[in-house]
Formats: sequence, structure tokens, C-alpha cells
Amino acid sequence: MKLIILAGGGGTRLFPLSRTCLPKQFLKLGNSDSLLTQTVKRFLPLVKPSDIVVVTNKEYVHHVKTELATCGASTAHILLEPVARNTAPAIALAARFCLDELDGSSEEVLFVTPADHIIHPTDIFIKNVRQAVELAVQDKMVTFGIRPDKPETGYGYIQAGEPYGSGYKVQSFQEKPDKDTAEEYLSAGNYYWNSGMFAFTIGCIMAEFRTHAPEIYQLASAPLSEVINKFDAMPGISIDYAVAEKSARVVMAPLTAYWNDIGSWDAIYDVLDKDQAGNALNGDCLPIDCSNTLMLGRNRLIAGIGLEDVLVVETDDVIVVAKRGESQKVKDVVTELKARGRREVDEHTTMYRPWGSYTVLGEGPGYKMKKIVVTPGQQLSLQLHYHRSEHWIVIGGTAKVTIGEQVQMVHVNESVYIPTSTRHRLENPGKLPLEIIEVQNGSYLGEDDIVRFDDVYGRA
Repeated sequence: MKLIILAGGGGTRLFPLSRTCLPKQFLKLGNSDSLLTQTVKRFLPLVKPSDIVVVTNKEYVHHVKTELATCGASTAHILLEPVARNTAPAIALAARFCLDELDGSSEEVLFVTPADHIIHPTDIFIKNVRQAVELAVQDKMVTFGIRPDKPETGYGYIQAGEPYGSGYKVQSFQEKPDKDTAEEYLSAGNYYWNSGMFAFTIGCIMAEFRTHAPEIYQLASAPLSEVINKFDAMPGISIDYAVAEKSARVVMAPLTAYWNDIGSWDAIYDVLDKDQAGNALNGDCLPIDCSNTLMLGRNRLIAGIGLEDVLVVETDDVIVVAKRGESQKVKDVVTELKARGRREVDEHTTMYRPWGSYTVLGEGPGYKMKKIVVTPGQQLSLQLHYHRSEHWIVIGGTAKVTIGEQVQMVHVNESVYIPTSTRHRLENPGKLPLEIIEVQNGSYLGEDDIVRFDDVYGRA
């Protein structure tokens, strides 16, 4: 069996924590591990790291590498989508990768899962996965369904038909319903939440692509290099729309473990520990006469007075406040911010790079201040800027600095100046993180004012 983890999405429903630069699969929510790391660890009792394929894009590859190293799965494979084309093309690309690069066969089972769900306990989940694999080898397309415990309007539904083995034949897939329809589904008893997880053999899914999505099948039948080169010709469509809703082979296996797709701040509230008043608190929070309220803070004190059924989420640059039950509308906030061209949609004040991270401390006309952290052994590209000069002050670790033809070591409480249009590079040769304060001055301070001459991460 090969595990296919889909980790290329840039979710918007958990804004302001989840943004284009750092979507929710890389967030740590009520756990010391990110959601991606939790996903990998969940499957390690079943598969070797070398049987794991993480499908993502070039913007997130350094995040994925870091997460895989963290959970002891560095030998897992990272498959980059050339462009975003939704889950059906991503699965087709993964199937071709397994055939061409991992010596897979048409009988090999692929288990496909999103990277950003919370599921526990692991032993029950593993039992469910094994049951799904048993159905998949019978040439079935298996999906997990979760028995609903409330009339949820944020999930799609699966209507279970007659029993089949340890599951049920699927009678229909239903879109996210309104409240009244969700109540009807709950009362009917044979509707399940759609988890978005699938198990099937490579032969089964390729046959279903041939029948129901011939455009995808034709492109995915070529050698891997050709599939990658022509990937932008793939239609942007989910596996549900492309295949599952049309197929006669789909079987739904009930997932008996706890499942939460963390698709909204209401879902986050559900999984966090609560105090006696039902408040879920994370960070420096002071609730007074509050009940059933989520307060999620980072660096500032959040004081709430008389709040009931309220969600408060704070980051360095954005605060979101919503009524519980209304958090699905956060995506409307993101849509409006996009229309206004606001940078908050895409960027945090702290941005992560292959070499470490930087945090914007302050900015104004003609200046910007950053804290830069370089991981031991890493280096920035050899670069120059046409519109700004930079002043670096080392506050931790030791820096190796190249300015023009000169190379020098810079220690704590020492500084260097980089003139405009001068080639320069920053490196961390030590064993401790390098921390510097960077002060930029110039007429234009955008991140795109950079010319790279050499880069170990392939960005030059």
C-alpha cells in the first residue's frame, strides 16, 4: 500500500492563522505537532516512510521537508504539482508517480488522505483503514463516512445504500446542505459526513478516470515526465465530482474513530479543552463572566467580559471576532480582503523560508525593520537590491557575511552595512540559530526587489 497525502491546499476558513504562505496543514492547533506531522505519524504503524507520497507545491516544499524530518519520515517522497488543479488531477499524478518511480502495479492500493484532519485514537483508525483496504482490493473505490452527531451544514454528505462487506454501497453524494436539509439527513440515519479520504487500487482509479474523466485519464496515461509537463492542461476538478459521484464501484466504510476536518473556528473550539464555563482558551487570556467562548491569542493579552458563544482569534496583525456558528463566513472575509488587494490574505508578519524565517517588526515610509533567524548550517542566496540598503546587527549566534568580494565573521553586538546594488550573502556557520536585526532604507522595500546570483535552494 502507498499512502498519498494531499498537502498542497491553501485553506482560507482558518484565517487569520491559515494564510496562503502558511496554510492549516502546517499549523499546530492544540498539539505540539502540526496537522501534517500528525497525519504522517497516524499511518506509520501501517506503512514505511518510503511508501508515503506527499503531494504539494513548490511554495510549501521546505515546510513539508521540515515536517517529515520532525516525525522521522525523511525518506518519504515529495511530489510537486506544477500548478494547482484540485484533488482529481493530484491523485492521477500520484498514481502515475507510484507506477513509474516506485515500481507500483495496477493491484497496488493507494490510500488518499488530506493532510489537515484530526483523528484519534490511532488504533481504531488503523483498524478502519485495514477494513477499507480489504474492500479496495475487491476492485472497489472506498471512501470513509462519519456518522453525524449534529445537523452540520459545513460538510458534504454520503447516502449509504445496501450493506457491502464491512461497509455500504453508496447511494448518492450530497452537497453541503442548508440547516433544514441537514436536520433531515440526521433524522434519516443513513447519511454520513464525507471525510474526503479514499482507498482504491491504481488499476481501479485509472479505469474510473478512463470512464468518467477521459481527459484526466489520457494525460495520466503518459510517462511521468510528460504528465508533469502537461499538468496545466488538467481540468481543475475534485475527485468527488470527477469520479466518485458517477462511479458504480464506490463503497462507504464507516469511520468509527473521532474525526474533525478542522474546517472552521467552530471546529477548533470543538477539539480544544474547555474550562468549567465552556471556554476554550489558548494564549494569554482573561475571561470574566464569559461562557462557551473561544479565545485564541499569540503575543497580546485578550481580556473578554460577558462574552457568550463568541470566537476571538488574534495574530500580530489581524483580530477576527465572530459568533459561534458563523465561522464558515470567515471565507467571505478572505474574499473581500482579496478584492481589496490586502497582503494579510497571503502573508503573516513572520514568513518562513528554506533557510529559516523573518519577522517584520515595524515599517514606514522609506524604512522597514525585520528580525531574521537563520537555521544552523543554512545560508541566504547571493543577492543584491537595486532600491534599498541594509544594516545588519547580530543579536544571537555568529554570522558569516559576504559583501562584494569581502567575507567576514560578525558576532553578537557587531554590525555591518550593505550598500544599495551590492552583492551580499548571509550564512550561519555555527551550531546555534543566527539572529539578526535588519534595518532597510530605500525608496522601494518590496520583497520582489531581489536579484539572486546563486542559491542552494534552486531559486536563482
